[in-house]
Amino acid sequence: MELSLKGERCFTDKCAIKRRAYPPGQHGQGRIKVTDYGTQLREKQKVRRIYGILEKQFRGYFEKADRMKGVTGENLLILLETRLDNVVYRLGFASSRGEARILVRHGHFVVNGRKVNIPSFQVRPGTVIELREKSRAVACINESLDAVVRRGTPQWLELDKTAFKGVMKIVPVREDITQPIQEQLIVELYSK
Repeated sequence: MELSLKGERCFTDKCAIKRRAYPPGQHGQGRIKVTDYGTQLREKQKVRRIYGILEKQFRGYFEKADRMKGVTGENLLILLETRLDNVVYRLGFASSRGEARILVRHGHFVVNGRKVNIPSFQVRPGTVIELREKSRAVACINESLDAVVRRGTPQWLELDKTAFKGVMKIVPVREDITQPIQEQLIVELYSK
């Protein structure tokens, strides 16, 4: 499955998944019998790779989502979507989540007037994310903002391209998360 981890390359014909829909190597085209556990594990690994999170941190997010009111799987996806690096990517300041993580880590963003360089920072409704004055000339950020028209901005975020500023209006709901994720499989995996 294509996860769009390589940014713009996945939208062109050079995407490896579009060229070859099977794993690399001599045994890539063989038949594989997948168990229920294998399907659940594959789904969890897919979500981890989409958001760029290691296992221990992902487990912590799951436990936090399990303690929250509501559906555990949806709570997990909301926690992952409201990470600062993901919000920066969704606003269009970066072409991929990995690039957004690097930009946040290097201190290019200000959250509610304070410099934040922690990619896992949880963004809440009403939070203003702004590009620092010194960082407004960075080429990759400007290129990504120009390409945001094609990708679009989610309904739960508001972007002001001229002021290099974005606001999280509301908490995203499951319908706003367009990734092909079956969160119920992850809940079943961790419930064993």
